[in-house]
Amino acid sequence: MKKWYSLIDKIYRIENLQEAFKRVKKNKGAPGIDGETVQMFAEKLEVNIKFLHERLKTNTYEPSAVRRREIEKPDGGIRLLGIPTVKDRVVQQAIVNIIGAIFDETFHPSSYGYRPKRSQHQAVAKAERFMVKHKLEHVVDMDLSKCFDTLDHEVMMKAVGEQISDGRVLNLIKSFLKSGVMHSDNHYVTDVGSPQGGVISPLLSNIYLNKFDQKMMSKGIRIVRYADDILIFAKDKQTAGNYKTLATKILEEELKLRVNKEKTIITNVHRGVSYLGFDICTKYVEINPKRVNRFKDRIREITKRNAGKKLELIIEELNRYLRGWINYYRVANIKSFVKQQMGWIRRRLRMIKMVQWKTYKPMHKLMKKKGIKITEKMDVKRWKNSNVYIIHRLLPNKYFEELGLIDLCKYEVGLLSNYYEM
Repeated sequence: MKKWYSLIDKIYRIENLQEAFKRVKKNKGAPGIDGETVQMFAEKLEVNIKFLHERLKTNTYEPSAVRRREIEKPDGGIRLLGIPTVKDRVVQQAIVNIIGAIFDETFHPSSYGYRPKRSQHQAVAKAERFMVKHKLEHVVDMDLSKCFDTLDHEVMMKAVGEQISDGRVLNLIKSFLKSGVMHSDNHYVTDVGSPQGGVISPLLSNIYLNKFDQKMMSKGIRIVRYADDILIFAKDKQTAGNYKTLATKILEEELKLRVNKEKTIITNVHRGVSYLGFDICTKYVEINPKRVNRFKDRIREITKRNAGKKLELIIEELNRYLRGWINYYRVANIKSFVKQQMGWIRRRLRMIKMVQWKTYKPMHKLMKKKGIKITEKMDVKRWKNSNVYIIHRLLPNKYFEELGLIDLCKYEVGLLSNYYEM
């Protein structure tokens, strides 16, 4: 394995720091403990870049503590984020720019998280191929408890040191790991973990977990890993059980991580294997029910009938969400699903329009304008009336199309085969 002895000069090069800032700016993000925003950094860009260059060159750069932020997970629980200052993010990105490619060459071919030109879709496609084409139908779905927060610093630095021999680079990385956390004006020392939210953390986690990947590969065991989402494949249930025992031993004893025993399960493709928001089955891939519920909750939130917003603005917000959603989930076999959901979405928009009418009188006025015979009065605030024939005539699908609503049914779906590797 090749070792790299002199890299710090490449990291502190002005051009590398400038490129690092461009990436930090593109990713946006909140300010760290010093309150400096990306925009504020940009306003004095030349001065700030020169400052970082000089401090790194003279070995006097000291990272700040990360700002602790707690966010709720969609399925419950709390995710702890650590937000570095903009200066620290730029330096971390400068490190990643130089050492990222060095380590990427050594990573397992079935590792897909946080790597250039690799995606969640590729990970799902590889998992589906292992189970369906290669008949590795039994799967260990590993669950790690707070992986980012429990990375052992000694194990981490040893793994980084196997390829990087530049002591200044190693000390710089170690200083980020040891920079600490600020929460509610209190400073906490960090003896373990790499803050989730740090620019360098995804790369460090891949370097760390590559030890596990390579151990499994050396024993001829097929895996797919996206960050800390790990699937292990076997021909039968007993073998899967043996693999589970082995994997747990490596992760806990050698890498000092914690395997969630309750959530780590053995399943099979006939029951459906949940991975990265999809359920992989023998003949199709569908969206995981939890993600379906999350989708519907978000649609309900955007299309509240009493939001008091113009329909055009609601559709604008809806489109932003739907585009992102369909671009991720279109690899699944969801043709009938999206057709059903578009009908439901339009119905909710019809309900909003009816509520905005307030009474039946604007409805009658529109009927007269369209040359439709006026019938009995209607309660425009009742959900069941949003699906009656006359409302469909007054507010047809074309009406929403003219307002700019995108139609999920027009997207090609079932595209997982596009991500198969040769």
